[in-house]
Amino acid sequence: MGVLSNRRSFLKNAALLAGGAFSAQSLFNQAHGAAFEDLSARFQGFSAADLAKQEDYWATIQQAYTASSAPLVNLNNGGVSPSPVLVQQAVERYNQLANQGPSYYMWRILDQGREPLRERLAELAGTDPEEIAINRNATEALNTVIYGLDLFRGDEVIGCHLDYPNMMQAWRQRAEREGIVYKQLNFEFPIENDDLIVQAYKEAITEKTKIIHVTHVINWVGQIMPVQKICRMAHEHGIEVIVDGAHSFGLLDFKIPELEGDYFGTSLHKYLSAPIGSGMLWMKKEKIGKVWPLLCNGEPKSGNIRKFETLGTRSFPIEQGIGEALNFHNGIGTKRKEERIRYLKNYWAEKAQNTPGVKIHTSLKAPYSCAIAGVSVEGMTPKDLESTLLSRFQIHTTPISYQNLNCVRVSPHVYTRLSDLDKLVRALGTLAAEHTQQDLGEKGA
Repeated sequence: MGVLSNRRSFLKNAALLAGGAFSAQSLFNQAHGAAFEDLSARFQGFSAADLAKQEDYWATIQQAYTASSAPLVNLNNGGVSPSPVLVQQAVERYNQLANQGPSYYMWRILDQGREPLRERLAELAGTDPEEIAINRNATEALNTVIYGLDLFRGDEVIGCHLDYPNMMQAWRQRAEREGIVYKQLNFEFPIENDDLIVQAYKEAITEKTKIIHVTHVINWVGQIMPVQKICRMAHEHGIEVIVDGAHSFGLLDFKIPELEGDYFGTSLHKYLSAPIGSGMLWMKKEKIGKVWPLLCNGEPKSGNIRKFETLGTRSFPIEQGIGEALNFHNGIGTKRKEERIRYLKNYWAEKAQNTPGVKIHTSLKAPYSCAIAGVSVEGMTPKDLESTLLSRFQIHTTPISYQNLNCVRVSPHVYTRLSDLDKLVRALGTLAAEHTQQDLGEKGA
């Protein structure tokens, strides 16, 4: 009788776990519900910009991440962001559930959670759920579109030399295999004039141009591109636009349809802090039927967005963990998150740019950047600066030596403490002073 009772209890708990991210039993409500309600009451009436500077508010957010207390100062959130503890716990619990009987719990229990998740992602994106496909990252989402559109020899695609490498490589492969023409613009960022950027795309258009591929936030140095203006210009010429939103979704306060693009792909494991290996594809409903799925599907020309989710066996624990990440994100609010992370970026960058020998490679004005900024120290290569920050100061960044860019990318998140950024500024100052002294010594010799 005890075994039967335990089994019934387990099945009941399994069902709650599978659909619980959007219920009163969610891990978010259990772990943070009361604390977030208290924060809302204490800081009621604060604008998002004012709240960005209230350390008491953000201390509660920081405590939700194990990364906030780690010995390593992680300032490469533009690569992959850590998840809050409750998201990690959700994935672990889903994984434990799945391993009780994978073919049963994955396909019959956890798989039932995809439609509620699709609806909640659509709410955040401001779209129809029937335009949202859940996948593993921005590369998968955008490659689905890049390879799925019917293009023919001589058709032209316009991109940028500073788009994400996986997207550029996908277009180059189509050019090599099929004879399409892939044209790339070159920009000297930062640029604080939208019209210059839009005009560059406009001047590249010919009668053969079919697609413009634009990156919402340039991953190398954080330039925010005027996507809506580019889309409006492109549509005036009968051209479709693919938007790479890997570094914007879950960070900037916008709804996908407001950009006016035709296709949009993103990774959810960046600023949304969803489990690592989660992403999302959006496309206008009327476009779905003409795009071939990246992986095989029995009805490849169907107008059902789910044809892009034919992945075979996937990580259901990761997919369902997205729900708790959405809860955590919504508990903060997109606008608050955007303003806080922009404040953190400006906090360190404004100090660093006044340090002799240190250069910032990103605009600090709100319309043109948010989380990401590039920095360099005179006399040091990006690789040397990155490795020294890590080995001497335990600060993790990423080096950028690409095209006309030579800097280190720094990207904080909501869990980043001001003391971490003070440490970065001191480290940059120390290294700049050392290399200035070294240069003077060499000149004197």
